[in-house]
Amino acid sequence: MTRIVTAIYASAETLVNVRDDLVSTGIPQEKIRINKDKRQVQVMSPDVTEAEIIEILNRHEPTQLDT
Repeated sequence: MTRIVTAIYASAETLVNVRDDLVSTGIPQEKIRINKDKRQVQVMSPDVTEAEIIEILNRHEPTQLDT
């Protein structure tokens, strides 16, 4: 089953770093959605990679993380 993990960050500049980290670990770009207005990153993830995605998102100190 695919889930969407959402993280909100204090700074829009952080979004680029988050995306780069996700892509560098093998997450396909088409599975990553960035909303600069909301400073939000959404990642569509199968259950098997969810823990890794959450770890990457947390590295960038989100103000909110929803799974």
